Amino acid sequence: MRIVFMGTPDFAVESLKQLVESQYNVVGVVTMPDKPSGRGQKVRFSPVKEYASTKNIPLLQPENLKDEQFLSELKLWNADLQIVVAFRMLPQVVWAMPSYGTFNLHASLLPQYRGAAPINWAIINGEKQTGCTTFFLTHEIDTGNIILQEKTPILQSDNAGTIHDKLMKMGAKMVCQTVDLIEQNKAKSIEQKYFLQTNEDLKSAPKIFRQTCLLNTNLSVNEAFDFVRGLSPYPAACVKISVKDNVEPIILKIFETEKIIENHNFENGTFITDNKTFAKIAFYDGFLFLESIQAPDKRRMSIQEWLRGLR
Repeated sequence: MRIVFMGTPDFAVESLKQLVESQYNVVGVVTMPDKPSGRGQKVRFSPVKEYASTKNIPLLQPENLKDEQFLSELKLWNADLQIVVAFRMLPQVVWAMPSYGTFNLHASLLPQYRGAAPINWAIINGEKQTGCTTFFLTHEIDTGNIILQEKTPILQSDNAGTIHDKLMKMGAKMVCQTVDLIEQNKAKSIEQKYFLQTNEDLKSAPKIFRQTCLLNTNLSVNEAFDFVRGLSPYPAACVKISVKDNVEPIILKIFETEKIIENHNFENGTFITDNKTFAKIAFYDGFLFLESIQAPDKRRMSIQEWLRGLR
């Protein structure tokens, strides 16, 4: 089959790489336009473009997915099947173009955690397992009929980074398996409602913004612990700390913590430190010990390093 692949970040590269290395017929790649980033505003390519360029795969980088020129060029690739991994929402004129349709790889156990940040929200909400789903695209985002679904546990030692890497590899294998099923006319197409348990509430995975990352000190210790690891290493949970009276609080990014559940008399959000070896934040049922942090305009460091440099 003639395959067109659509994706942008590192998560998508692994799927494209496995398709190419397994000799699937990838005739073209669609990814985001080049954009300047960083302090120097240097133009950077998407990870998918970087990989596709090394394999001399034809590329399209549309600003507008309904642009007539883009649609004409896409049609010239004459795709039998399109695969979407971590890309933008497609208009029907695009996803309905191939004869076998378009399927998407989503990093959650659909219908749970539809949206832009499924890995983060599954960990933040304290889930014990997550996984990947391949499904056919339809009008409503992340709602199409499911083809394959696989699960993996979320361990206490996991964070968004480790789960990202696990699902990236799992998902790449599932993409190839899904292509095989479609090519052999063996692909199941099961409505998502059949994957819901009776009376199970749907949980969403909306995009994460800067304000989303501020740690709420009215949470329990367990909830705070899950919140930090659900945002680590990127974009990272943050907390405002007053290190000195009459001085503007600073914002610390938090990457790693340890939790202790115990009774105490401190107010929620109290920052407690010996100024040398430890720092912890009080919650109503215990303490969250900070282990790895980043202060403004500093590199990531241990809490001990930061305390030693704090005057």
